[in-house]
Amino acid sequence: MRSIAVIGLGNYGSTVARELTERGAQVIAIDQDKDRVEAIKENVAYAVSLNSTNREALQAAAVDQVDIAVVCIGDNVEASLLTALQLKKLGVRKIWARAINPLQHEILTALGVEEVVDLEEQMGMATARSLSSVNVSKHIPLAPGHSIAEVRIPSALIGKTIRQINPRDQFSVNIIGIRTYAPVIDDMGNRSFEESFDEVPSPDMELTEDMILLVAGNDKSIERFAKG
Repeated sequence: MRSIAVIGLGNYGSTVARELTERGAQVIAIDQDKDRVEAIKENVAYAVSLNSTNREALQAAAVDQVDIAVVCIGDNVEASLLTALQLKKLGVRKIWARAINPLQHEILTALGVEEVVDLEEQMGMATARSLSSVNVSKHIPLAPGHSIAEVRIPSALIGKTIRQINPRDQFSVNIIGIRTYAPVIDDMGNRSFEESFDEVPSPDMELTEDMILLVAGNDKSIERFAKG
């Protein structure tokens, strides 16, 4: 079981902490705000209120023993940088940190932070990509220029199988999952939709208009595929 410290429990940090716990990680959740710590303590292995720029306080919470530390501190750039510095001095094996501007990204990289997440920039780019394509509903950045996207079936591809489309050769993308929303009617006559997900779709599966494809690849290739 991986041990992960999540430092900064705003909306972003608390979501990271809860998701990591649900995925089996042992999470230490840290924030100076006691109300935030109280709100998450039932959802993580250990939650503590402390000043993350204080090395002794971090060490007392056994943060120096974790596999990964994730610095999710938001607008307080100074606290974010000082926290990352203290984690490096404690010898934490791997550090991820959130950056809200290019200068912060540059300084975090100079401090030796392994992964810097430009959250606002990535969200802006993902929103722009989704708005620019009528068939793309969601973008998840993987690396510069590469993403996973949710793509509604282009009209030209409806009724064809994955094998017929041959997405890898024809579009340089991979279909890694299919989400389907099937209409259902309960005993009272109320209509709703039942969601199912196929993470290993058969190449002979016929694509229908009620499907949403999970597509991975180069951003330009995804856009080309979404247009059919």
